[in-house]
Amino acid sequence: MAIPEATPTTPGTPESAEHLLRRLEWTVLRRLDGLLQGDYRTFMRGTGMDLADLREYQHHDDVRHIDWNVTARLAQPHVRVFTEDREMSAWFLLDMSESMDFGSGERRKRDISAEFVAIMARLLTGHGNRVGAMLYGSGVDTVLPARGGRQQVLRLLHSLQNRKPPSAPVATRLHDLLDSAAHTLKRRSTVFVVSDFISEPGWDKALGLIAQRHEVVAVRLLDPLEMALPDLGLIELRDAETGEYLLVDTHDKGFRQRFASIAAQRETDLRQALMRAGVDTLELATDDTMIDALIRFTDLRKRSMRGPQTRGRGALPSHLTATT
Repeated sequence: MAIPEATPTTPGTPESAEHLLRRLEWTVLRRLDGLLQGDYRTFMRGTGMDLADLREYQHHDDVRHIDWNVTARLAQPHVRVFTEDREMSAWFLLDMSESMDFGSGERRKRDISAEFVAIMARLLTGHGNRVGAMLYGSGVDTVLPARGGRQQVLRLLHSLQNRKPPSAPVATRLHDLLDSAAHTLKRRSTVFVVSDFISEPGWDKALGLIAQRHEVVAVRLLDPLEMALPDLGLIELRDAETGEYLLVDTHDKGFRQRFASIAAQRETDLRQALMRAGVDTLELATDDTMIDALIRFTDLRKRSMRGPQTRGRGALPSHLTATT
């Protein structure tokens, strides 16, 4: 989708990794940490030794976890849900393509991505877990092995903030990142796919394959200007994926309506693709505050844990379950 070209609005040198992490520790992490579980149980549910729950079988569940005795008694397939060992690994699959540089306000999608990584990585490492990352530009060009500690969080942020832009625009192939992750991640992990999902088609199948083995959260980054264009008169649009420029008249009501219609259809297709992949979804907008989005996400998970579990509907993964 063609979107107005934008440049970072923050003047001067970009915020350093240390400064960004300290700012988020004071403004976001102190508030979020009290909403999450304590240190004595992992946040993640998976394939450990302790039985945590029994629930009805759902699409994409591992058939190896079906409890056949309960299934026979209730005449409805049920699966066992286990509590993982205390230490877990989390991976960030980060889309760093050209479209991530867009932002119609003070923050770009790339800035939101860095803040999310800082917050989640610091929360996870603060509870003794390990985090790693795979970065995708024109291809998977950086892999940071999973490690623990605050220094690892700073290492992730430094990698994000010091990337050189590609020499020429390249169409995003998100399935290349997902395929690479499927071959790289051998141990069951929590996987955050952080992207705006502006990509060549076919990525939903690769995402679904990862979700069969790992606990996956699709972190979708978006900007309100991608959904509807205001009346700005004659402006130049640039396709961030191809570098193509187009001069359009946004004063034309018909053009704005067609733009909104195409954006709405893409929104529908994207949500359906995430549903098919069977993953939880967190949406982060450039005009929203990070803590409000994460708290809404946490509240959704609290409600979903009281009833039948849902996938691909914005629920929080079990390793970030909020306390009641």
